[in-house]
Amino acid sequence: MQREHKTHHIKALPDFFNQVCAGNKNFELRLNDRDYRVGDTVILYEWSPNTGYTGAVSKELKLSYVLTEHDGIWPDWCIFSWKD
Repeated sequence: MQREHKTHHIKALPDFFNQVCAGNKNFELRLNDRDYRVGDTVILYEWSPNTGYTGAVSKELKLSYVLTEHDGIWPDWCIFSWKD
């Protein structure tokens, strides 16, 4: 039985967050501690180590690809991407 799609709320540093919101960045390299899967939704929250959360929130990003267990990717990490 397949699991239902999840929504993941994650923080992103300002530079990366802004590139996603501008449509220039459509992937993330992340620790796969949330079991990211194709069809899941990710919502990014801008977060700065100096000031914390800024209040900026991305649109919902639906995952279209998740790469795990591949040469060059550390164990328990993944690269996921989405389409606009």
